[in-house]
Amino acid sequence: MAGHSKFKNIMHRKGAQDKKRSAAFSKLSREITVAAKSGMPDPDMNPRLRLAVNNARAASMPKDNIQRAIDKASANEGDDYEEIRYEGYGPGGVALIVEALTDNRNRTATNVRTAFSKNGGNMAATGAVSHGFERMGMIEYPASVGGEEKVLEAAIEAGADDVESDEDGHTIWTGMDGMHEVAKALEAALGQAESVKLAWKPNLTVDVGEGDAQTLMKLVDALEDDDDVQTVWGNYEVSDEVMEKLS
Repeated sequence: MAGHSKFKNIMHRKGAQDKKRSAAFSKLSREITVAAKSGMPDPDMNPRLRLAVNNARAASMPKDNIQRAIDKASANEGDDYEEIRYEGYGPGGVALIVEALTDNRNRTATNVRTAFSKNGGNMAATGAVSHGFERMGMIEYPASVGGEEKVLEAAIEAGADDVESDEDGHTIWTGMDGMHEVAKALEAALGQAESVKLAWKPNLTVDVGEGDAQTLMKLVDALEDDDDVQTVWGNYEVSDEVMEKLS
């Protein structure tokens, strides 16, 4: 992506995310439970569950918490969560996709709509925004695994589609269907990834100036703070200079 910001046009300010660790664990537990209920409760036999468990480990989630979430699903205990996608526009015409796991569709829809309306955005019909994105596998590694050349070589060997590297780390893009195979091959070459997930990659990005960026970040924060929201994806680019002014 042209002008790809080190703050990423998808997930912003990892430091802010670190402060929400308990909320993050809750969201990871929810994904593990849903993944375990959707197939076998064995990560070796269930690719979605294996992915959820690996991401939980990468986030330093305690082993007991991971096992508890799997056991709950195995015993058919806990809430039944529904996967819902919301779409909308933020300040400056930015397109946003909000992925949620919820046990109460009305509550989540109300909360998401409120976050949009209070922070300079508005919700759109399903499909209004997502046609401008591609559904792909996204594998992230920290900068410490090696330089751009090393990661690019490993990604080509593994069959990935694209690599974006900057001083903060490496983002490797791959086709949705081959994500697990590519992740496995990369793990053999580079070690365990920071995260492996299905993502919405924008076909075109929007540069957001200082005026809109502040409101946009408030909107993204408000959405991410909701317990039911798993991930917020967007097609925005915010320059390092603007992010520094906002932080």
